[in-house]
Amino acid sequence: MDIKKLAVSGIVGGILFFLLGWLLYGMLLVDFMKNHPGVVSGYEKAAPDMMYLVIGNLLSGFLMAYIFVKANVNTLAGGLITGAVVGFLMIASFDCIMYATTSLVSKKMIMADVLASTAMSAVTGAIVGMVMGKLK
Repeated sequence: MDIKKLAVSGIVGGILFFLLGWLLYGMLLVDFMKNHPGVVSGYEKAAPDMMYLVIGNLLSGFLMAYIFVKANVNTLAGGLITGAVVGFLMIASFDCIMYATTSLVSKKMIMADVLASTAMSAVTGAIVGMVMGKLK
């Protein structure tokens, strides 16, 4: 396994997930998500724990980089498609399980989350794929 590709692409992916998450969830969808909670509302923190937010986004970036190294994804187009598919499958499965087992999410919230996360994963995947290609 190419550790340099994994490290650089993982960090780039983590930064992109963080920035896109801030844009989509922190700015564009914040009111929508608050207005479409599950049965239980008021569970969100006043401010996120930034250390764990950064760690979570870096782990997402490294997961995508690991998948791309194993699948030999090293183009912008390949990264866009693979990122979108992986992102969709991961968030749709997670959200369906959350809906089935908790009262924290609504169907409208799930739809917005799946669309936003798929878009984030597609954009991040495109850039990570491009970075992988540059590190040949």
